[in-house]
Amino acid sequence: MPWNSQGGGWQGGNGGGGRGPWGQGPSGGGGPGGPQRPDFEDMIRRGQDRFRSMMPGGGGNRSVILIVAVILIALFAVWQMSYRVSPSQQGIVLRFGEYVRTTQPGLNFKLPAPIETVLLPEVTKVQQTDIGFRRLGPDRKSEIKDESLMLTGDENIVDVEFAVQWRIADAGKFLFEIENPQATLKAVAESAMREIVGRTPIQAVLTTDKSRIEQTVQELVQRTLDDYNAGINILEAKLQKVDPPGNVIDAFRDVQRAKADRERKKNEADAYANSIVPVARGEAAKMLEEAEAYKQQTIAFAEGEASRFLAIAREYAQNTAITSRRLYLETMEEVMSGMDKVIINQSGGSGVVPYLPLNELTGKNRSGGNAQ
Repeated sequence: MPWNSQGGGWQGGNGGGGRGPWGQGPSGGGGPGGPQRPDFEDMIRRGQDRFRSMMPGGGGNRSVILIVAVILIALFAVWQMSYRVSPSQQGIVLRFGEYVRTTQPGLNFKLPAPIETVLLPEVTKVQQTDIGFRRLGPDRKSEIKDESLMLTGDENIVDVEFAVQWRIADAGKFLFEIENPQATLKAVAESAMREIVGRTPIQAVLTTDKSRIEQTVQELVQRTLDDYNAGINILEAKLQKVDPPGNVIDAFRDVQRAKADRERKKNEADAYANSIVPVARGEAAKMLEEAEAYKQQTIAFAEGEASRFLAIAREYAQNTAITSRRLYLETMEEVMSGMDKVIINQSGGSGVVPYLPLNELTGKNRSGGNAQ
């Protein structure tokens, strides 16, 4: 019978006595005290009455009901076909389970389910992959020696723990190009670190080349993942711990201390040299200046003596006897001026051989001055 029938719907022409479509009374009874089932027929009839009362012209307006139904169906379809992607997400549209496109943040549309479904992975969240250790809590971790022990370029073993920070660049590639992107990233990062450490001496790995190693590993991992179309952007590769293996770390530290002592001694020697060399250079410059002054003095003295000799030679040529006598007297004065002298008066003791106690005279002269 039609839904707008006023004859108490679902009643058959054989006088079913108000039994419902499942062969029982409207109350859905199952005996006294049993659960009361809802009277769906009565609920539908009352809903029809209320809906007709809101329609203009009373009941029986099927065209209006049809329009409202179409509008409701359209609204439901729009609700099913639209979805919103937040700024931190990308929309991955699957058609019958197959990836078809990636949508950006904002309001987007798709075919209704189950034809198309949408995944909304977070693409701005920074994620981290640890190699050589696992975090068990804020201050606890577990070491994974199979991952951390690596061979250096000079055939030593070093214990390297590092972390790679990354985020999703293309959600479609990340989800569907490779089977397990996190495991692939971990394997690529470990392989890249082993390659770079394997080309570097242990001393450089432990001290001077840490920044270069981090940068090179980041670039190598990014190139490899781009070749895989992994849809991952590597933000940073950060060394967490770089040490020799535990069983040789004490010996290695002894070597490091010896090298540090060597550097300290070298620095002290350089400092001493820097303080001594300028002084030595100053002394050398002083000696050179003194030698130059002595040279100039000697040359001037020699030139003066030569000039004096030439002057004497000219005078000697003019007056030989007088010049010879004067030169003799000047020479004797110069020679005997610093000597002890004993002067004998030849006219005082004629015919008598004088007695000269030279030892006594020289002794008196030394104690009291020169005897005249």
